[in-house]
Amino acid sequence: MRLLVVEDERDLAGAVADHLRAAGHAVDTTGVLQDALAAVRTTAYDLVLLDLHLPDGDGLSLVRDLRNRSVETPVLIATARDRIMERIAGLEAGADDYLVKPYDLDEMVARIAAILRRADSSRAALRQFGPISVVPATKTVLKDGLPVGLTAKEWEILDRLSRRPGVTVAKTEFEDALYGFGNEVESNAIEAHISRMRAKLGRGAIETVRGFGYRMGQG
Repeated sequence: MRLLVVEDERDLAGAVADHLRAAGHAVDTTGVLQDALAAVRTTAYDLVLLDLHLPDGDGLSLVRDLRNRSVETPVLIATARDRIMERIAGLEAGADDYLVKPYDLDEMVARIAAILRRADSSRAALRQFGPISVVPATKTVLKDGLPVGLTAKEWEILDRLSRRPGVTVAKTEFEDALYGFGNEVESNAIEAHISRMRAKLGRGAIETVRGFGYRMGQG
C-alpha cells in the first residue's frame, strides 16, 4: 500500500516511515500542510497518517478537504491533542481513527492494518482463481493447496489484481502503490515482478492486456 505520513517532527517522521516500510508499505512524508494537500490531490494514497499541529495550519483541514471532495482515503490522526473533545472533532471531520502521542510504532502499524481491512469492502475471506487461492486477511497465497511465497511487492500486485477480477490495472497504478516519491523506479520493474510471479503461480495467473496493463487470470 502507498501511505502518506504528515508529521513535522523530523525524527518521528523518519521512524514512522522506516517502520511502515519494514511492514511492506511505500511511504511518502511531508511536514507541512500545503505539501500534504498537494500530495493527496495528485496521488491516490491508500491511507494518510496525519499530525494535526503543523507549522502552516491545522491538519484537520486536510481531512475536510478530502471529505468535501468525496475522497474516501482513510485517515489515521496521530497527535498530542488528547482531550476527548479534540478526538471527537477529528472523527466528526471524517478521520477513521485517532492515535495519541507518544504512541507505540507496532500499535500504529496494527491500527493502519485494521483501517485498511475495513476500507476494503471487497475484501472477501477467500479469492479463488482456478488453482490459486488468495487469503487477504493473512496475506497468504496457495496454488493447488500449497503455500506460495511472495515478496511484499509481489503481494501488493496480486492483492490489487485479485480484489478487482476482470479489471485491467495500469502499470502506473502499480508503480504509484509500490514506490514513494524520490524512489528510483526502473522502467521494467513491474514487468520483472510480474515475470517472477508467473514463475511461482503459473503463466496464466496474470494476463497482459497489451497497451493497458494487467489483470487477474485463472492460473
